[in-house]
Amino acid sequence: MKAMSRAIERFCQKHRKFGIPRLMLYVVIISAVVYLINMMDTTKDKEFLLFVAFSPSRILKGEVWRLISWIFFPSLGNSGILDKVFFALALYFYYFIGSTLEREWGTAKFTVYYGLGVLLNIIFGFVFWFVMPKAIYDAMGGYIFITVHYINLSLFFAFATLFPDHKIQLFFFIPIKIKWLALLDAALFAFDIVKSLIAGDIIMAILPIVAILNYIIICGYDLRRYIRPRRLRHAANTINFKTAARQARRENESRNYRHKCAVCARTDADHPDLEFRYCSRCNGYHCFCSDHINNHVHFQ
Repeated sequence: MKAMSRAIERFCQKHRKFGIPRLMLYVVIISAVVYLINMMDTTKDKEFLLFVAFSPSRILKGEVWRLISWIFFPSLGNSGILDKVFFALALYFYYFIGSTLEREWGTAKFTVYYGLGVLLNIIFGFVFWFVMPKAIYDAMGGYIFITVHYINLSLFFAFATLFPDHKIQLFFFIPIKIKWLALLDAALFAFDIVKSLIAGDIIMAILPIVAILNYIIICGYDLRRYIRPRRLRHAANTINFKTAARQARRENESRNYRHKCAVCARTDADHPDLEFRYCSRCNGYHCFCSDHINNHVHFQ
């Protein structure tokens, strides 16, 4: 996982223009439009939702829009006022988390993260369709109802990994750190998996696992570093930082600059107006310019 994560980091650094800027905004807006159209759909079988639902057999027959349209398939009902309120709050929450992650990671990495989650779900849908008995598939009407509900929740895991001590107002008045909500979210994931296994619903048992594979691939190494014993992690970082700091100062004594970006090699002597910072997540004493402080492969 570490090698794959670093490979994605390098790809995103080399292709910074890759991706869809403000991707989560588009997902939220289109999801809201689909939800509203579904509310106005008075047909008995909800034909509009069936038009956008994921169906491998129909995709292979030429209905290729279903490769994308299922992303906006609503995962919450719209029968009551509470459903509508929760749906609106969920969209706002997903937009807040997604836009924050995009600012932290950059457009390329966030697009890869979300796109990888979508791709893994599409692969799962086709594999499941290929191995499942035809009678079961026909009984489902030829659809496999996968949604991005768990993919969006995996964004929450990524946010909690990067900002574990960030506080939100639960129910608008209870301050709580995001890491505790992430643990609750993980417990709900496990509960959904167990409940689906007991009910014999294999699709819903596997979907949560598939949906967080992108999180494991991209954020797994950061999570492992975070859950290490705090005392050992702090001691290791302190020793490495102090030792590397002394070495860096000795190396810079014979040069005409104090700061040099570890990515682009620009210095404060050549660019006196450029801001330089040091990354606390890298092992060692590594300096980065303002263009690369939030967009670089961490030294491990």
